[in-house]
Amino acid sequence: MKSLFLKYILVIFSFAVLFTACKKDPEPGTTPITTGKVTLEFDHVVGDQALALNPQQYTNANGDQFQITTFKYYISNIVLTKADGTSYKQPESYYLVDEEEPDSKLITLEEVPSGEYTGLTFTVGVDSVRNVSGAQTGALDTALGMFWSWNTGYIFLKLEGYSPQSEKGGLTFHIGGFKAPNNTIRTISPNLNGSKMLVAAGKAPQVHLKVNVLEMFQSPHLIKFADLSSTMGGPASVTIADNYRDMFQVDHIHN
Repeated sequence: MKSLFLKYILVIFSFAVLFTACKKDPEPGTTPITTGKVTLEFDHVVGDQALALNPQQYTNANGDQFQITTFKYYISNIVLTKADGTSYKQPESYYLVDEEEPDSKLITLEEVPSGEYTGLTFTVGVDSVRNVSGAQTGALDTALGMFWSWNTGYIFLKLEGYSPQSEKGGLTFHIGGFKAPNNTIRTISPNLNGSKMLVAAGKAPQVHLKVNVLEMFQSPHLIKFADLSSTMGGPASVTIADNYRDMFQVDHIHN
């Protein structure tokens, strides 16, 4: 009996020695990887006014009056870049920002590696792969009213409203399309104006972006609602997409 007990102790001791031998100590000079959060806040404005849906009246650069009833768009493929050129790409980053859903205008990036980030890049729209990936969930759920068909894909940005200058009185801007020559996917890297996102454990920098709806209709292409008040893909949508490339500006960053 005593012999059996000693064998039992010997086996336990052997496993303890083996476990200790396999456990690696941290490399000298290295520090554990920590993570933090980054929050992106999208503030919708029309010129110097906060966006208010119908019946608030606005005037575009051509002098056309208009009202907005719907304004929403996709933000995807978010990338944060450090000064040394290394970057962090958030996996599965697909968000539908909707003026009617205040919570949707706050996007929180989790598990961001600690560091000082000096660049921000994102796509307005949905990449070509996910446009043809079949039934999806979450922000890409086809039941959210931002999808045409498996051939034409997602509506990247939707603005609807009214204008007395429109021939039929309505405004329908459904911007989408991922195939040349009518590709409306736009990748944007707004200027951080010298500020940084300081990410660390327990810290969550907040990046405040102003999204100026007027930019859709003024530069580089001046839009007259008498000439263009409705588009659902095609060359006219490319014109609007070229304009809203400048719609997103970083206003300030809280660290």
